[in-house]
Amino acid sequence: MTQRLHIVGGGMAGSEAAWQAAEAGIPVVIHEMRPKVETFAHRTGDLAEMVCSNSFRSDDHEQNAVGLLHWEMLQAGGLVMRQAYTHRLPAGGALAVDRDAFSAGVTQALRAHPNVSVSDEEVTELPEGGQWIFATGPLTSSALGDAIARETGADALAFFDAIAPIVYFDSIDMDVAWLQSRYDKGETEEERKAYINCPMTKPQYEAFIDALLAADKAAFHEGETAGYFDGCLPIEVMAERGRETLRHGPMKPIGLTNSHKPEDKAYAVVQLRRDNALGTLYNIVGFQTKMKYGAQTEVFRMIPGLENAKFARLGGIHRNTFLNSPTLLDNQMRLRSKPNIRFAGQITGVEGYVESSAMGLAAGRMAAAEILGRPLPEIPHDTAHGALIHHITGGAEAKTFQPMNVNFGLFRPVDGLKGGRRGRKDRYKAYTDRAKAEWTGWLASQEVPA
Repeated sequence: MTQRLHIVGGGMAGSEAAWQAAEAGIPVVIHEMRPKVETFAHRTGDLAEMVCSNSFRSDDHEQNAVGLLHWEMLQAGGLVMRQAYTHRLPAGGALAVDRDAFSAGVTQALRAHPNVSVSDEEVTELPEGGQWIFATGPLTSSALGDAIARETGADALAFFDAIAPIVYFDSIDMDVAWLQSRYDKGETEEERKAYINCPMTKPQYEAFIDALLAADKAAFHEGETAGYFDGCLPIEVMAERGRETLRHGPMKPIGLTNSHKPEDKAYAVVQLRRDNALGTLYNIVGFQTKMKYGAQTEVFRMIPGLENAKFARLGGIHRNTFLNSPTLLDNQMRLRSKPNIRFAGQITGVEGYVESSAMGLAAGRMAAAEILGRPLPEIPHDTAHGALIHHITGGAEAKTFQPMNVNFGLFRPVDGLKGGRRGRKDRYKAYTDRAKAEWTGWLASQEVPA
């Protein structure tokens, strides 16, 4: 009888790992403690629940590294990407989804798979035997976190993630706000009008920054310090770095024209992106925050068009733990001290839904191949998956290791191409062409069905 694979954590990474192994014929048990044991950020017991943004970011697989990851996962029969495209919402050039429908789709597919079962018992120790993948993500339970720390001989590193608020569409003043994707990006009219835009004059922006800086913030627990991941900074932390920081970040006005007053150029613009298929909910893009709830409603209602906003969810902040993977994991993503255990997802030091899913895909295939006794060819370094795995298992400097999104800086150069901004388009296309050829060849070389 084929050995069973145990996967701890039913988020993006755990769900994708389970799907890949189950499709290879491996019996899989997903250990997901929710809803029996709740977390700060989750609302349901569904698998692959999206707790922060509802976006998988850029879908451009020729000029963007995260779009390339989308492409690679689709070619590998990835469940997360398949469900993302099934439940896609208009978002310009990004891949955004109806978060509830997406999660329900992943959950239904896994629960219906004959090789998958789901347990809601919390796992609190690292097992001595069997094949395991730990994909517990940023909200690893305290008991399991302590067990990991005891085994690795050092505390896991940590940073803080902040969650953006969600607004009811019918509470937005569309006589002030307008619909437009930046630079009118998108192939359809719906895509070109995928975002709601709220304009600010310079005095309004300055007053907003003042209120943001003065607002009450959530306090850290004793002994915690704020080490934020730069790709998910709270807006008030960005404002503290300089009054113009937000205007050059999530509130940049470029590529947008106010349809109500085309002649007026906004000093800053707040964008909202659709959060569900009905179009009844919109999240405020890039507005992760650690302000207290009362302060959030006061400050966010200073935004033109949101004066009477009603919030389906306010922002929040939570601790995110991850391993010093370059010192702890081998190139098969196994814990060096316990090679029957693999890690996948954000706990390995990748950042983002897409990257987490990709590491789940890799770990699931690696575990399946080991159980079946079939040698799995090394994932090519020049693919997006390979670049990430190389980074977390040895390419990064252990002393300064921090969570990383996929980016072309992790890719080996292509000979004969010029550097600099002028050569970037050709260079990125060369990266993605090379990666696609390598990934296609890697999938074809495996005995495990793709």
